Amino acid sequence: MRILIWHVHGSWTTAFVQGPHTYLVPVTPDRGPDGLGRARTWDWPESVIEVPPERLRDEEIDVVVLQRPHEIGLVDRWLGRRPPLVYLEHNAPDGDVPHTRHPAAGIPGVTLVHVTHFNRLMWDCGTTPATVIEHGIIDPGPRWTGELDRAAVVVNEPVRRGRTTGTDLLPEFARAAPLDVFGMRTEGLAVHLGVPADRCRTLDLPQNELHTELARRRVYVHPVRWTSLGLSLLEAMHLGMPVVALATTEVSEAVPPGAGVVSNRIDVLTEAVRDFLADPAHARAVGEAARAAALARYGVSRFLDDWERLLKEVTR
Repeated sequence: MRILIWHVHGSWTTAFVQGPHTYLVPVTPDRGPDGLGRARTWDWPESVIEVPPERLRDEEIDVVVLQRPHEIGLVDRWLGRRPPLVYLEHNAPDGDVPHTRHPAAGIPGVTLVHVTHFNRLMWDCGTTPATVIEHGIIDPGPRWTGELDRAAVVVNEPVRRGRTTGTDLLPEFARAAPLDVFGMRTEGLAVHLGVPADRCRTLDLPQNELHTELARRRVYVHPVRWTSLGLSLLEAMHLGMPVVALATTEVSEAVPPGAGVVSNRIDVLTEAVRDFLADPAHARAVGEAARAAALARYGVSRFLDDWERLLKEVTR
């Protein structure tokens, strides 16, 4: 099968392109948002092929995976036809959430795929066929050492995104443990939060270094209020890290009892962070349970099998 998909979400796409198909990714001279081409910081197989937009009309394409509202217009303009369409929605809705209409609702012939059951529940999809294919994580291996008495947080653009990603909660966590915040555009975070620099360090690492460095920290903290289920949380669990997370969106489903501490009480969460820092053996045991849970639910083989079934259905 030949699948057209835009390079939008590097971590998710890395798992998706491990399947048995040929994946066509648009590439433009500027490698902008609509033509990013192959990943440069993830390891993608040779079955991922860059195709300039002007060549797409001549390509055999069995199915298109859309991820952004404007891509249906690109399909019409670049292909001049509509192969079977799947719209993959990565995110939870914004705005007036109980009444947020999904942009793919009403597009003829489209099948809508959500990455969590929470997201499917919250989006208004109308009569458009909708299903859930949960995340698949390429196993980085059990790397946790917990050698550093610090907590790890992963968030991109924490200052701009503010309450959405729980940035305002970080001072509370920084009082419980020194934080290392990984991600893009984290500069000046400690000053913004008004906490000492040694209690909130920021690091922007290449993907091939991130997992090893995360796993050196004693505990993973996930302070996010309202996004889809963060892949960084699932990756931390795969690493064998104990996790402490807000009980929001899909987190309570992803982190079962014994695999971490999940609560909407900040005092419960900060006390859990202190406990993990004080007791490495306990942190190790909980991290092992987190890894087992993540492997069982979010393994890449299950993910690819689910996608294979869907792709066969939509191309019949």
